[in-house]
Amino acid sequence: MRLKNKTLATWLTFFGGPLGLHRFYLRGFGDLMGWLLPIPTALGLYGIERVQTYGQDDLWSWLLIPMLGFAIAACALMAIIYGLMTPEKWNARFNPGADPEALPGRTNWFTVVGIAVALMVGTAVLMASLAFSFQRYFEYQIEEARKISQ
Repeated sequence: MRLKNKTLATWLTFFGGPLGLHRFYLRGFGDLMGWLLPIPTALGLYGIERVQTYGQDDLWSWLLIPMLGFAIAACALMAIIYGLMTPEKWNARFNPGADPEALPGRTNWFTVVGIAVALMVGTAVLMASLAFSFQRYFEYQIEEARKISQ
């Protein structure tokens, strides 16, 4: 049995999380959530394509694009959680039977950099998704109110 490395899992969660790659690395290809994670990612990418095709006033795009942002932000949060796990907890959860202080569960500088990058990018993506979603929602509400008043 191969031991799961915390640093690799942190970076894999950050870069490949919206595709479920970290779930497959940690839990294997039988993990249902790993197979479901690409769905909101694909829907968000479809929302971006709709904006490019139909413009910013497309109702479906402002509903779909935040799904991509929330998927990326959630995976960044998971990368932070994985990176901050103690070696004992990491090895007990993902490397059962290994020594609690085994090397794959230890934190190094590359793990810390992964946590910092995930924090910065995840926060920026989450804030941008919320801002885009709320802006489009309120613009839609104003447009509907304008239609009613005329």
